[in-house]
Amino acid sequence: MNWIKRLLEPMAMFDDSVLKSRQSRFRTALVLAVAADALQLVVFPLFAEGAISPLDDILDLTVMAALASLIGWHWEFLPSFVAELVPGLDLVPFWTLAVANVYRKWKQTEGRRADDAVREIVVRPIERNLSDH
Repeated sequence: MNWIKRLLEPMAMFDDSVLKSRQSRFRTALVLAVAADALQLVVFPLFAEGAISPLDDILDLTVMAALASLIGWHWEFLPSFVAELVPGLDLVPFWTLAVANVYRKWKQTEGRRADDAVREIVVRPIERNLSDH
């Protein structure tokens, strides 16, 4: 795991200075996922030696580690990683789908928190005139 930390050290410096908000982290993760999927769809098939390409696997490991560093570990990353190793399935943009799904869940949770916030309800007594008729 030390090699992952060393690989991500430049990202940590970038992370501290630019990626302060959760929104910018998701934006960066989505750009990374789209770039990785595009690279695997367009560039790698041109000169890779097949489905078990070490370059493809290294890219997938790096993308998974970078996404986990940017937006935290999410279970969506594991099936994406496994699917990228299966021949033919790497044509589906799984990294982009995983980040989009994590973002969707985050927005739902954020909306639920706003709905669950404690609201003050002010009840004013009704004044009744109870005169005997």
